[in-house]
Amino acid sequence: MDSVWTFLVWFTGILGPALVLFCRTRRSTADGLPPGPPGWPVFGNMFDLGSMPHKTIAGLKKDYGPVVWLRIGSINTVVLLTAKAAAELFKNHDANFAERTITEVMKVHDFHKTALSLSPYGSYWRVMKRIMTVEMLVQKRISETEPIRRRCIADMLGWISKEADAAAGGESGKIHVARFVFLASFNMLGNLMLSRDLVSPESVEGSEFFAAMIELMEWSGHPNIVDLFPWLKWLDPQGLRRNAERGMARTLKIVGRFVAERLKERQSGGGARKDFLEVLLECEGNGKDQPHKISDEQLNVIIMVRKNLSTIQTNSTWN
Repeated sequence: MDSVWTFLVWFTGILGPALVLFCRTRRSTADGLPPGPPGWPVFGNMFDLGSMPHKTIAGLKKDYGPVVWLRIGSINTVVLLTAKAAAELFKNHDANFAERTITEVMKVHDFHKTALSLSPYGSYWRVMKRIMTVEMLVQKRISETEPIRRRCIADMLGWISKEADAAAGGESGKIHVARFVFLASFNMLGNLMLSRDLVSPESVEGSEFFAAMIELMEWSGHPNIVDLFPWLKWLDPQGLRRNAERGMARTLKIVGRFVAERLKERQSGGGARKDFLEVLLECEGNGKDQPHKISDEQLNVIIMVRKNLSTIQTNSTWN
């Protein structure tokens, strides 16, 4: 019995710390990974990055070369520190690294599978890229919408002028310009995609959608510990996924109303409009290496993404 206690004391006081240091400094030569600094168990190199990670990582080049391996939490990360190494990677392994890192919040409502900027490289991505470049981002379509853009800008200036007159007698005298810019951008995209204005400053739906998009962007921008330790995702300790699901549901519900109106109009034999939504509704793949039809859920996400871009541009310009 005494020998057991002696072993436990020695292990706790000497062998335990020695084992931790051994795990931290040991790097297998047979693992095929690039060289890199040793990491701590569980946390990896998180505590080695310091307060200015970009400078710390750049300084690793002199010790480990142009390609460095790091482990941030449970995530393996390869860092390229020279233009030559980056050019070689994208020349020889471009398909393997074509996809973006998907965070836990991006997985809400399968957003990462539908949004063009996040969807995995494959048949759906190629179809959507073709539609975007051929039907939406072409000079002809942009030129056709010039009168609409001018009208939306004129409407925006009128809204701001009206709000300024109303605020002149108020206590604060402040105007939330970003909101009016967002509404104008929203209507510009609405005409391009749905052939109609969607909101106005007096619209409850417009204010609700603006607030929902801002909330969704805020939750998406929060650092999430689950992205570093995926085994914690069932717990969602910061509640970011739950909040993002609620915000995404609100925005998709609003966008879904616009899509439902068009579907009802098409069923009743209404006149066809050659806008972006009509292109998506008419899109049919071969059902083999291409999606046979774009689902209603995918339609809602695609349109929401376009509106989200207007929100991002609005906030980056005015905040």
